[in-house]
Amino acid sequence: MTRLRETHTIHWRGITIEVRYEERWLGADGPFSTAHLELESIAPARAPLPVTETGYRSHFTPAAVIAAAGGAVAFATAWLEREAGAQAWKAQEEAARQMTLF
Repeated sequence: MTRLRETHTIHWRGITIEVRYEERWLGADGPFSTAHLELESIAPARAPLPVTETGYRSHFTPAAVIAAAGGAVAFATAWLEREAGAQAWKAQEEAARQMTLF
């Protein structure tokens, strides 16, 4: 069986992110189809994201969830925006903007 993978590049808040998506990760169709979504910040390399401190995230979910969101890019963007509302991410963004004297 041929595996079909999508690769997209998005730009989110100054970070270039590669979104990789495989709709039928286990080769199954229907309501039990498991999808695999990967996010990796590529510029700056491995920059933290709201969904991962390491710049890389592997996520498994029903394919129907990704489809309902409008596809892999729409899902990833909405996920990043939702998690960016967390206080921990806001504090990290603010700290990154602050200049240090030492």
